[in-house]
Amino acid sequence: MCAPPPPLAADPTTLSRLLGTTLDALREGAEIRGGPLPAGGPETVAHRVREALGDPLPETGHGPHEALRTLVRVLAEGAADPAHPLCAAHLHTPPLALAAAADLAASALNPSMDSWDQAPAASTIEALVTAALATEVYPDATHPDALVTTGGTESNQLALLLARERHGPAVRTVVGANAHHSFHRAAWLLGLPEPVVVPTPRGTIDPAALHETLTSLTGPILVAATAGTTDEGLIDPLPALADLCEERHAELHIDAAYGGPLLLSRTHRPLLDGLTRARTVTIDLHKLGWQPVAAGLLAVHDAADLAALGHTAAYLNADDDTEAGLPDLLGRSLRTTRRPDVLKTAVTLRALGRTGLGELVDTCMDLAQQLADLVEKAPGLDLRARPTLTTVLFRPNDPGVTDETVAAIRRTLLAEGRAVLGRAEADGHLWLKATLLNPHATPGDLAQLITLVEGSTQR
Repeated sequence: MCAPPPPLAADPTTLSRLLGTTLDALREGAEIRGGPLPAGGPETVAHRVREALGDPLPETGHGPHEALRTLVRVLAEGAADPAHPLCAAHLHTPPLALAAAADLAASALNPSMDSWDQAPAASTIEALVTAALATEVYPDATHPDALVTTGGTESNQLALLLARERHGPAVRTVVGANAHHSFHRAAWLLGLPEPVVVPTPRGTIDPAALHETLTSLTGPILVAATAGTTDEGLIDPLPALADLCEERHAELHIDAAYGGPLLLSRTHRPLLDGLTRARTVTIDLHKLGWQPVAAGLLAVHDAADLAALGHTAAYLNADDDTEAGLPDLLGRSLRTTRRPDVLKTAVTLRALGRTGLGELVDTCMDLAQQLADLVEKAPGLDLRARPTLTTVLFRPNDPGVTDETVAAIRRTLLAEGRAVLGRAEADGHLWLKATLLNPHATPGDLAQLITLVEGSTQR
């Protein structure tokens, strides 16, 4: 006689028991790791995973609790933990507990956001939250809107797609040398000309250089500016660029995947002056929004621009169903099946409000300034510049230290599992990069980071 099928996630009793096993395994794995990253490097981590996993597809299963305990523990043991204050390499945020809890509910209920009859409540939550966030980006627009995406790469791709649909395949994209690589990949994917690159010798687009570029081009143009560069956290001069686009009849897209959440900060919102003049804006709330991946947005000044994404599949949005009042969701994404990623954001917004999230932004901005202060006071280190957002670049100032030495310092700290720092090139040199996204980090944590770098320099 066959055994009954395993319980479903809709069974709260079973799910609760499995969650207990999962949480215990997370705790055990973190204790074994003992730091921001597992020590030993790629081969050591891969060996531990292979030993724990064994046969990935066994003939007979080991049971749910053993499988969860074993694999969640080895995952946590081998994780780069963004919640650790010395894990500061990338735009990889430690998610809020309440957002992760909401994400569990989304997984358990498993709505699919491609037709109303698969996601009745979730589709309404998405419509309301995206409308509110679009209004945050475009407070004076008549009909703004926003789409939920997997992140900045998808949002930038959609922005180029919408421009292509407005102007045809001859539209030229103009980007700064500081722009995210996704623009080049999106142009390739969409069959558009390779983007024209404007030099950014000081890390941001020079309006004079952009003016020269726009003067030399003919036909429809989309300028992509950046509010929060990946390497340095810099913001292009948005008002001046918007003026140039208006003068030259070019459209403006702003990639604010990193810096966009500054909109929620009363203190730092002015850094985004000029944002509302863009036709489209990219924002990621899994960066300065503390959401589990994925939580991207593409905001549009006019919802009518999204009509180009309209699509019909009779089994999902038949004309008679739409005419009868069932919402049509296929035009809300290029994806068909997609998770209700908006739920965790909705929960976070309701729990913390604009003020609470703005305070988290302010905290991380302050931490970056504190780290910059420590670097300036450290006799053996050079600071690249005072941070604009939460990214700090620094390097040893010993004349004998080369770029190869800087790279080796970073890799040594990684191999020892002591700190996770990024790398960035600027001024013809390689710099260590700390991106501070953990609002629980302390001045003591920042001082420890400086000590680790200084100690590695002296080896």
